[in-house]
Amino acid sequence: MSIEKAITDMARDAKEAAKVVARLSTQKKDEALERIAQKLLDEAATIKQENEKDLEDAREKGLSEAMIDRLTVSDAVIESMAQGLRDVVRLPDPVGRITGMWLRPNGLQVGRVRIPLGVIGMIYESRPNATIDAAGLCLKAGNAAILRGGSEAFHSNAILAQIIQGALRETGIPEAAAQVVPVRDRTAVNVLLAQEGYVDLIIPRGGEGLIRFVAENSKIPVLKHYKGVCHVFVDKDADPGMAEKISYNAKVQRPGVCNAMETLLVHEAVAGSFLPQMAKRFGEAGVELRGCPKTCQIVPEAKKASEEDWSAEYLDLILAVKVVASMEEAMDHIARYGSAHTEAIVTSDYARARQFLREVDASVVLVNASTRFNDGGELGLGAEIGISTSKLHAYGPMGLEELTTTKFVVFGDGQVRT
Repeated sequence: MSIEKAITDMARDAKEAAKVVARLSTQKKDEALERIAQKLLDEAATIKQENEKDLEDAREKGLSEAMIDRLTVSDAVIESMAQGLRDVVRLPDPVGRITGMWLRPNGLQVGRVRIPLGVIGMIYESRPNATIDAAGLCLKAGNAAILRGGSEAFHSNAILAQIIQGALRETGIPEAAAQVVPVRDRTAVNVLLAQEGYVDLIIPRGGEGLIRFVAENSKIPVLKHYKGVCHVFVDKDADPGMAEKISYNAKVQRPGVCNAMETLLVHEAVAGSFLPQMAKRFGEAGVELRGCPKTCQIVPEAKKASEEDWSAEYLDLILAVKVVASMEEAMDHIARYGSAHTEAIVTSDYARARQFLREVDASVVLVNASTRFNDGGELGLGAEIGISTSKLHAYGPMGLEELTTTKFVVFGDGQVRT
């Protein structure tokens, strides 16, 4: 069977399955999610065995440590995947929820109700846990999913697909409700992106190159974010201990993810006292600093930053640092170089915090907290399917509600338009 026919058949089957899933009760969907979660734990040894095949290939190909970190499926990751599904079970089902109802002068009652999107295609790199997150969230939101993971996670995704479809089969749900593309050939992506008759939304998740390719080649609407150039701004009246803790966490806790800080902005009034200690701590963690001229004066070991550094998504232990004269200069820098992903301010001034929240355009804006909190689970959404910076139709982490849309419903008693 050709790749084109295989993907087209998957899309057609998903469209039919989506009709069934959209009508499922919350109880039936939750039963399937619980079944997947338990099977993940029961099959942990097999999952790790298959994942090791991918890790061996990754090491042979010389993939970075950050990429290998994303690819690794440990016992902790498996437990996290299972817990993520159970967190979704506990979330309210958005399907069928009335979001508003109003009475028109002619007696018509007009309302809006949440409905599934239909068939969602997801294209992503590394991160086998994304397979579970996407399948679980799409199912709870009443959608069917076609999942195309990166070739580097081929074996991991194959075993996860078996587990998901086994659980669906055991609970009487069509297996086509959650399918994983079973080929490595990149032609499959192009074919999937052409299935506008069957697929309602494409969500790419990965590096900027992948996302731009999907956006430029898809005939289907794409919900995307290109990259995460995230900033922490240390204001002039920030608590220094808090600022140090937040900055360190935002950069070092997990540098290879999209919500890690890539540029540190520091008010000139505190740069002289804050940066030397902060640089020392970063140095102990192996972070390479690339600074503006003022930064390099204060921290001689910092390398001189180039223009490209201000818009770079390093996904590594590299950090751009700039000293700014005001919060307005910090916000201007964010507006010019940021990616509308995640921005944070550390300050004890309530009015300035409110101004930062109001004027900075990003999917998540934080006061006195690490950028690492831009995550569906951390924000109480359960597992997430990705983070959108495109604003249509979602902005920020995409949880259950963002995987639905609304339709109008109208109740009348014989009205006709005149």
